[in-house]
Amino acid sequence: MGSTFAALALLPFLISQVLAGDVFVDLPVTNAVVAPDGFSRSAIQIGTFPGAHITAMKGDILHINVTNTLSDPTMRRSTSTGFFRTALQVKTGPHLSINAQSHQDPSTPNACLLQEYNFGLGNQTGTYWFHSHLSTQYADGERGTLVIYPDDPQKDLWDVDDASTIITLADWYHTPAEQLMAQFKVDGHEPVPASGLFNGVGRYNGGPAIPWSVINVVAGKRYRLRVINISAFAAYTFSIDGHVFDVIETDGIATVPLTVSSFVIHAAQRYSVVLTANQTPQNYWIRTPMTLAGSSPLLDKENVKGILRYAGAPIADPVTSALVSPVALDNGGSAGMLQEFQLATLINPGAPGGSAPADHVIDLDFDAAGNGIWEINGIVYTPPDLPTLLKIINGATVASDFNVSEHTFILTQNEVVELRIHGADHGITHPFHLHGHAFDIVQSASGPPNYVNPPRRDVIGVEQGGVIIRFRADNPGPCHIDWHLEAGLAVVFAEAPAAQRQGPDAQIISPQWLNLCPAYDALPAGKPIAALHVEWLIIWRPDLQ
Repeated sequence: MGSTFAALALLPFLISQVLAGDVFVDLPVTNAVVAPDGFSRSAIQIGTFPGAHITAMKGDILHINVTNTLSDPTMRRSTSTGFFRTALQVKTGPHLSINAQSHQDPSTPNACLLQEYNFGLGNQTGTYWFHSHLSTQYADGERGTLVIYPDDPQKDLWDVDDASTIITLADWYHTPAEQLMAQFKVDGHEPVPASGLFNGVGRYNGGPAIPWSVINVVAGKRYRLRVINISAFAAYTFSIDGHVFDVIETDGIATVPLTVSSFVIHAAQRYSVVLTANQTPQNYWIRTPMTLAGSSPLLDKENVKGILRYAGAPIADPVTSALVSPVALDNGGSAGMLQEFQLATLINPGAPGGSAPADHVIDLDFDAAGNGIWEINGIVYTPPDLPTLLKIINGATVASDFNVSEHTFILTQNEVVELRIHGADHGITHPFHLHGHAFDIVQSASGPPNYVNPPRRDVIGVEQGGVIIRFRADNPGPCHIDWHLEAGLAVVFAEAPAAQRQGPDAQIISPQWLNLCPAYDALPAGKPIAALHVEWLIIWRPDLQ
């Protein structure tokens, strides 16, 4: 994905107001001193820490106001804010895709910039998150969650699905991200967090015993848990002592229910699972041990967890033990750790083009180039001074119209695109995200090829063996390990560039937007409050169905 998108992130700060299909949201981006694991540090919050939680219904129109009052010089004081959608089934048109206006108060030397976003959700539903995508800024806390509730075909499977059943998993650093990124570019070692946060709460070695986050349940009820990995680096293995659960959603896509005892969730991935509270009422550990390369004296990778507390249980830490897989089920079967190839898409299954050859096959081979630099096909991605979208609107149409460092592939409208992503040989499982699309995983690192009912999602963990994914180029979009993204691990897909300049799909750029990049570039290094950056424009385009 491009280094130019902003997204959303977390819990009890419910900020949506629903009026006849309109959802109005204020997102203040501010500095605040927080101590989620007991260590106090200045951070960035969007709404509140650990993040705003936005809810909407399918078909709603979001009206989002973002204000930037960042002032801490140890962190980025500009920000990049945007909202993306994937797998839309109907064309919404450019006017509903996004309509943004910017406002600046020239009367003050440190002018705060307000950005307004207005866009329709169309048929988009599911579990999402948002975060800054300016450099590695979201590792400092600028992230939140977005849930779009549908008229769900599986709604009879659960009784409770609200803000209390959202679980976010995050890696947390005691040092500002800019300093960590600078060190990464010197020694090539990805920054190791001090702790992992479960719904904004965690512990580090030598730190205080911060109370664990609690998910409350009532015996006999069924709960839809929405688990979201909002980390910059870490993956987690999710399980609940004494319980199995049914996976019913991956990255906003409904899946055929599959009973498992645990699953691995990579950075930016989301899972919905249905948990039946059918065990003896007491306290149970929700275990989410962390997986990442490297170690730190502060980090206990196993000590990332929360508590599942039944009504009537004492206020106490659990004494339960982890499940041993596979778990025997009453129906005679068993439940083990989720293998991604086992997932099946519930609605409109089947890879684009079926098993026939794809129209456009692209090989992506990624690896470390040394000194904290990452590359795909030997190219280190560098964000251009002129955002790619603006370049397209100004006439860029073919690959030679873009700099090599922009690593831009031109796609033809509606063609079937097959990406063969080859894993690096250093043992890290890399999560890759494709903006603007959900894709079908027709070949995972384990499991047979599947074109009939393959898993569908928008983030894939790429192991050394590599994966093959397919999507249809009917909606725009260009690693989600943020340190590697900032270090050059990205490509851009420009879909039907000529269509963005003419006809019903033509882009409409507000004149105010054109002033943002020059304003940003002209900012002095020490300016306390910077304008909102619009790098995310590089990868935003309306539906082209």
